[in-house]
Amino acid sequence: MTKYAILGGLIAGVILIGSGARVTVAQDASPPPDFSEAYLSDPLNLEIGKEIWVEQCALCHGARAYPGKAPRLKPKRYTADFVYRRVTKGFRAMPGWEHIYDLDERMAVAAYVMDKSFSP
Repeated sequence: MTKYAILGGLIAGVILIGSGARVTVAQDASPPPDFSEAYLSDPLNLEIGKEIWVEQCALCHGARAYPGKAPRLKPKRYTADFVYRRVTKGFRAMPGWEHIYDLDERMAVAAYVMDKSFSP
């Protein structure tokens, strides 16, 4: 694609937006991860999730981070999908980690946070 084609597309987008036309941005169409009981209780997934938690997450969400750095986690109020989405996309001051950790690692963090042995 030439720089003129790109520039033309940008100008057309500005004209559409300026005219009040609705522009729709495609949403992430990837299906949500499958958090089966087998996945959530797999020792390997829990170990990977724990390693990432200790290395990264506990800095703001761990017991020594309170008060002030980040909200205290309440896993009993969460689902694995909820934790996964927050880890992936972030929320408020928390960054998303989708460009740092791959799908399996983010799923493992969610599994660890949801595990009954988890203690922030």
